[in-house]
Amino acid sequence: MREFAFALEYVPGCNRVADALSDHPDARVRSLSLHATAEHLWRVDHATGTPEALDAIEDAFLNGDYYADCLATEGCGATQTTRVLDRTDDTLVLYSDWERTPTCASVPHIARDYLGDGVLFETRHEGRHYTWRLIHSGDGDLAAFFDTLEVAVGECAQMEMLRTADTATSVGGSDGTPSGLPPAQKAALQAAIEHGYYESPREVDAGELAEHLNVPRSTLTYRLRRAEEYLAKEHVAGDWVAEERLASH
Repeated sequence: MREFAFALEYVPGCNRVADALSDHPDARVRSLSLHATAEHLWRVDHATGTPEALDAIEDAFLNGDYYADCLATEGCGATQTTRVLDRTDDTLVLYSDWERTPTCASVPHIARDYLGDGVLFETRHEGRHYTWRLIHSGDGDLAAFFDTLEVAVGECAQMEMLRTADTATSVGGSDGTPSGLPPAQKAALQAAIEHGYYESPREVDAGELAEHLNVPRSTLTYRLRRAEEYLAKEHVAGDWVAEERLASH
């Protein structure tokens, strides 16, 4: 089995969910379940955030011109249904059913075309970054998958490869995040340290650091947040292993 992870960074106006999340930086959407056939896609998503953020996310899912996962730049005539399964002050659970047309394209359907059936999908949406983690048999044509995806995405988003590995040697975090810092996240973290971003008081703010790296501020903060999350989990996991070893002696 093989796994790989990549992120799509949407430009404003191309994805209503990304626009809603960009307006509410502390909100998140992650998939609980995602299944696709040649003509259909079903998924359940779990969103967290303030009541205002959840209102915006719900509106993006329920009232978008076309389904949020469709990569078509204009309405493609697909039929979609989204229902609210649960809603509290800080969580929202949505069920979506999408029946595509020949002009529709999506990550799961392109994956089925080039990687075969039985692909497992996990997604995480933060700001304008839509992170995908796929596990597949190892067969198929991964290069063709990315070539086709790049054409389908067009100018609406930039792609960033995060990881590719054998699942037997890949150790994920408790939320399924692949282990190991991707080069872009490592570069952002190194620059942040070198330029005093983590000093107190800070010697540079996020906007200045993003300008130095020649990336959007949202991209920088996303990379730093994911790098910090990974390092924090690695540190805690290391403490647990050390405590277990001490306890066994």
